[in-house]
Amino acid sequence: MTHAIVEDSHHNSDATDVFGFWLYILSDCILFGTIFTAFVALKNNLYGGLSLKQLTEPHYIFIETMVLLASSFTYGMAILSVYKNDLRRVITMLVVTFLLGAVFVGMEVNEFVNLYIDGHSWQTSAAMSAFFTLVGTHGLHVSLGMLWMLVLITQLGVFGITPFMRKRLTYLGLFWAFLDIVWIFVFTVVYLMGAI
Repeated sequence: MTHAIVEDSHHNSDATDVFGFWLYILSDCILFGTIFTAFVALKNNLYGGLSLKQLTEPHYIFIETMVLLASSFTYGMAILSVYKNDLRRVITMLVVTFLLGAVFVGMEVNEFVNLYIDGHSWQTSAAMSAFFTLVGTHGLHVSLGMLWMLVLITQLGVFGITPFMRKRLTYLGLFWAFLDIVWIFVFTVVYLMGAI
């Protein structure tokens, strides 16, 4: 009888975890939806400044996009390795994913710094404020995902591949994929549509 109670309690805990995680993702959808709406409303309020089309390098942004998408591929390889119980390969793929994420964030920071040096800060116009807020919020999320990844790499080194670690890696994988989807929208709305 006690075993059944423990199993039921564990099942309820899992259901609560899943619900809480999806609630968080939903709140992030609302956050990004709001910021996207603000960007679309403000993107033409340049206050006499240059448009994003004149300020951005499409080739640079394309490379940045490919780096982030490659990080999702390597994360997928890590998850496949989890189900093969290959701890070394899981950690290797997570490290590669982390490094690709670092390259992505570094490119984003480089873009921001260059814009600032050229006199285009978030204070220049409403359009630039919306741009920095949207792209910066995404970059912050990627950075937090990288921190989460470091914690999981450390925990994998200590605990190995356990059911608990599989669940945590799955949640991070969903979060990382969500960030890719958001970036595709950023790439399309901010950079591609801004270039037209």
